[in-house]
Amino acid sequence: MKKGIPGIRGTDHVGFNVPDIEQATKFFVEVIGCDYIYKLGPFQSDDNWMERQLNVDPRTVIKQNRHFRLGHGTNFEIFEYQSVDQTPMPQPKNSDAGGHHLAFYVDDLDLAIEHLKSHGVEVLGEPISSKAFAAGQRWIYFLAPWGMQFELVSYPNGKDYETTAPVKLWSPKTPAE
Repeated sequence: MKKGIPGIRGTDHVGFNVPDIEQATKFFVEVIGCDYIYKLGPFQSDDNWMERQLNVDPRTVIKQNRHFRLGHGTNFEIFEYQSVDQTPMPQPKNSDAGGHHLAFYVDDLDLAIEHLKSHGVEVLGEPISSKAFAAGQRWIYFLAPWGMQFELVSYPNGKDYETTAPVKLWSPKTPAE
């Protein structure tokens, strides 16, 4: 018997909150290369719907949410919330509970880094070559204007683990496999 949620096929989208939806839209379209698809909102409720459905203060307002597509990868749903109990805080670090990052596959890591730098994006450190099972992969982190962490990865000739693995990680390089 197969484990997990019956009928599950994969990730449909990744959603996250940003402090300025216009800034985030410009970043995702002009720097990352997403296609902007549509927007929704504002949303608010006079009852407890927001709390019951989204686990936020009942009087929270979703000022707007926007939907983007990026190549063969997942879709993005970006929200700008307004709430009385909202705590402005810096983005969590990878070492914090709730820490996270989004990783994008690129064919040419060095060219992609040049592109980010030409747009004034803060790139962290130098490219790293992975070892052991991930040998063949290079990666580097960078930050969105609001501090959210992103990563570029590239493995044009595959990763070492793939030569013997019965199941491979999904890759936007070969999305149908």
